Amino acid sequence: MVFVALILSVIIGSVIVLVNKPSKKIIQILLTFSGAYLLSITILHLLPETYENAVAKDYIGLFILLGILIQSILENFSKGIEHGHVHIHSDLKKIPWPLVLGLGIHAFFEGIPLSNENSASLVWAIVIHKLPISIVLTVFLVESRINKMVTIGIISVFALMSPMGYFLSTTISVFNDYLVEITAVIIGVFLHISTIILFETSENHRFNLKKLIAILIAFGVSWWSL
Repeated sequence: MVFVALILSVIIGSVIVLVNKPSKKIIQILLTFSGAYLLSITILHLLPETYENAVAKDYIGLFILLGILIQSILENFSKGIEHGHVHIHSDLKKIPWPLVLGLGIHAFFEGIPLSNENSASLVWAIVIHKLPISIVLTVFLVESRINKMVTIGIISVFALMSPMGYFLSTTISVFNDYLVEITAVIIGVFLHISTIILFETSENHRFNLKKLIAILIAFGVSWWSL
């Protein structure tokens, strides 16, 4: 079920673009909701559970900071597409390898903490996060006029990386042995992405009622789902 949900979220996002490309405002609302939901699940679910399960609690904060640092480095490759920030390059044509690498590693990390037995709410958080990101990725690839087969390949890699992270975390012992520490790193990644999403979806930092409503709904849904 986890595999299907993760893959379908990417497929649905890509199909939405191909059928009827959503407006920038709709994409921003989707990004805001996904960022707020991911942030609230991280704070309400992942963070307290990680501290509760940690043997050396004093070091968890360091791993969270490491996650923030790792995501900051990855964004130099992916150009921030994880939080919907990307510049369209007309007639790019060639494969954007740095973007594929950065986004792929990020997606792989997302799947690792899903091996936790109580990860249902986190699964939905990642699914909701992937939907608008796949929309942004597909828009970028289509408008950059990259070869259709290459576009399908890149989207397929993105769709499969989180399930791969989940699969390896359930089959390779090292992931299970250090799951708490790895989850703390992922918390840092999520905190970085979700806060950037919430900041970047505000134009000129002006008050936006629709954005506020999206955030409140996301917070409410995340609290109800715990």
